[in-house]
Amino acid sequence: MNIDPRMLKELLRMQLLNKTDILSNKSSGASDDDSEFSELLNDLLSQNTDSSTLLNAGVSAPGTQTAFKPSSLNSLFASAGSYRTGQTSGSAQAKELDPLIQEASRRHQVQPSLVKAVIDAESSFNSKAVSQAGAKGLMQLMDATGKSVGVNDPFDPVQNVQGGTKYLSNLLKKYDGNQGVALAAYNAGSGRIDRLGIANDNDLAAKMGQLPKETQAYVAKVMNLQRNYEG
Repeated sequence: MNIDPRMLKELLRMQLLNKTDILSNKSSGASDDDSEFSELLNDLLSQNTDSSTLLNAGVSAPGTQTAFKPSSLNSLFASAGSYRTGQTSGSAQAKELDPLIQEASRRHQVQPSLVKAVIDAESSFNSKAVSQAGAKGLMQLMDATGKSVGVNDPFDPVQNVQGGTKYLSNLLKKYDGNQGVALAAYNAGSGRIDRLGIANDNDLAAKMGQLPKETQAYVAKVMNLQRNYEG
């Protein structure tokens, strides 16, 4: 079955946009239309679609070894729309924390724009933030995660950013630089990602619907924020 790559890419864009809208309006919940749409898209991807068609749309055919490059996944998520219209919620705070972020980025070899995007998405640059699950500080570290990367006081911006960036760096190394997978693991936990057999961004695109909607939206949100900080 041959599908116009433009149509396939549009379907993927619509799926991501739909999931983002659902998450941003939590009171509505997932609709039957959303489930039906996801099933339709998964059916299309699981059929014997010509591999060149999928590659033209930015997706690899099932069973192939061609992985997404971070730039390709960024392009796909860009179509889903930003959580913010070209503005970052903590631009002033980001500027104040820039020396700390730059140092942590250099030490752990993570792009500063990615660290800023994760901090923005996690806490909006609030060093005292605490989630319902107990994640703490700028990069929302759980106590066990924080201790594993040397954080004793998660509310100390220096410790939190250094530890959070180290943890993000470890995930990027674990998943061979596949940024989308690393971000999904940062949000949902690497155990869930590994159980689904997601090892690269190609796997992530194929199995995105099996992840929590929060994680799906989180990956798109961070990538969009990263572009804002790079701009």
